[in-house]
Amino acid sequence: MRTGTWVTASAHIITAVVGSGVLSLAWAITQLGWVAGPVTLIIFSLITLFTSTLLADAYRHPDPVTGQRNYTYMDAVRAHLGGLKVRLCGLAQYANLVGVTVGYTITASMCMASVRRKKCLHAEDNCHVSTTIYMIIFGSIQLILCQVPNFHKLSWISILAAVMSITYSFIGLGLSVAKVAAGAQLNEGAEATTTWPTVSEAHRLWKVFQAIGNIAFAYAYSTVLIEIQDTLKSSPAENKTMKRASFVGISTTTIFYLLCGCVGYAAFGEDAPGDLLSGFHQPLWLLNVANVSVTIHLIGAYQVFAQPIFSLVESSCRQRWPEVKFVTTDHQITIPFLGGTGFHVNCFRLVWRSAYVIVTTVLAMLLPFFNVFLALIGAASFWPLTVYFPIEMYIARAKLPKFSFSWMGLQALSLACLLVSLVAAAGSVEGLIQSLKVYHPFKN
Repeated sequence: MRTGTWVTASAHIITAVVGSGVLSLAWAITQLGWVAGPVTLIIFSLITLFTSTLLADAYRHPDPVTGQRNYTYMDAVRAHLGGLKVRLCGLAQYANLVGVTVGYTITASMCMASVRRKKCLHAEDNCHVSTTIYMIIFGSIQLILCQVPNFHKLSWISILAAVMSITYSFIGLGLSVAKVAAGAQLNEGAEATTTWPTVSEAHRLWKVFQAIGNIAFAYAYSTVLIEIQDTLKSSPAENKTMKRASFVGISTTTIFYLLCGCVGYAAFGEDAPGDLLSGFHQPLWLLNVANVSVTIHLIGAYQVFAQPIFSLVESSCRQRWPEVKFVTTDHQITIPFLGGTGFHVNCFRLVWRSAYVIVTTVLAMLLPFFNVFLALIGAASFWPLTVYFPIEMYIARAKLPKFSFSWMGLQALSLACLLVSLVAAAGSVEGLIQSLKVYHPFKN
C-alpha cells in the first residue's frame, strides 16, 4: 500500500541528492572560480528541476494522472519509447546505481577513518589509518539493512538520513564561516583561474572538467525518481506531489550546495580539500559529529540507490523461474523475546543481496578515489538519465513535431548537456589514470 506524501518524497530526494557530493563542492568551485562555480551549480540545479518535472509526468502512461503505473525508470522508458532505448536506459541506470553505491562505500569509510585519524593527530600519535576495515564495517551494516524487502519500508531511514545530511552540511558550513571570520582571505575570481604556478595549463583544464563532473554527481537522483514516486499515495495525483517534492528537495539542496561550496572556497582558497571536512582539525568533537552524520546519511542513501537494483533482479528471477521455491518462497522467522514478532526471509534475496553488498565493498577497496570516482559517475549518468530520456519521453508523449520550436529547444538542451558530460568524463578518466599510477590496493 502506497502511503507516501510530498514530505516523505522530499526526504527521499534530499537523502539521494545531498550525499557525498556536497563535500566535494568547495574543491569544485576552487577549480571553476567565484563566478563560474556558483553559476554552474545553479544551471545544473535548474536543468535537474526541469527534467525532473518532465520525468514526474512519465510515471503513468499514456495519461500522467490516470494512466497505467510505471514502477521503475526502465518501465517508463519502455512505455514511452520502447525498443533499443529500453536496453540503453537499463544499462545507463543500473551501471550508475552500482557506481553510486560503490562511491558511497568509499565516502562513508573515509569519514569513519577520519574520526580515528583526527584522534591520532590530537594525541600526537603517528598512526596510519586504512579505510579498508571501515569499508568492511560499512558493508556489514548494509548486509543487514539490505534484507528490508522493499522501498516502501525505508521511509524512516530516508528521514533520518535527510536529518543527518542537514546536520553535517551545517557543520561544514559553520566551520567554514568560522575560518573565514578568523582571517581567511577571499580569493578573487581571477586568482582562481590564473594562480597555478606549479601546475600545467593542461592539468588545470583536466581539473576543471573533473569539477564539472563533481557538480553533475551532486544532482544525481533522476535514476531513482520513478521509484520514489511509486511510494506516493494516489490522491492527490502522484505527478503533482512529485513535482512539489522535487522543487522542495532540489531547492533545499541547491541552497546547501551554494553555501557549502562558496564558503568552503572562501575559507580554504586554492587549498580547498576534495573532502571539505578533512580540511578542519578543530573542534574535534564537532568534526566527529559531522563525520558520523555523513556515515549515517550514506547508510540510508546506499539503500535508496540499491533497492531498485534489488527489485529488478528479484522480479526478473521470479518471472523466469516461478516454480523454483528458492526464488519465490518466503519463510517466516520469529524473533525471540519480542512477543512473537517475526519477519519474512527469502533465501534468494538473502544470497543475492548479500553478494551484491560484498562485491560493491570489494570494488570500493580496489578504487578508493573520492573526487575522481564521484566525478566519473556524475559525468557518465547526467546526460542520459537526467536529460536525454526525460526529454525524449516528453517529446513522445506530447507528440511534438520535428523541427518545431519546442522540439529544437529541447534537442539543443540535450546536445549541450551531452557535450558537458563528455568533457567531464574526459577529466575524470584522466584523474583516475593519474591516481592509479601511485596507488597500491589495500594499503593506507
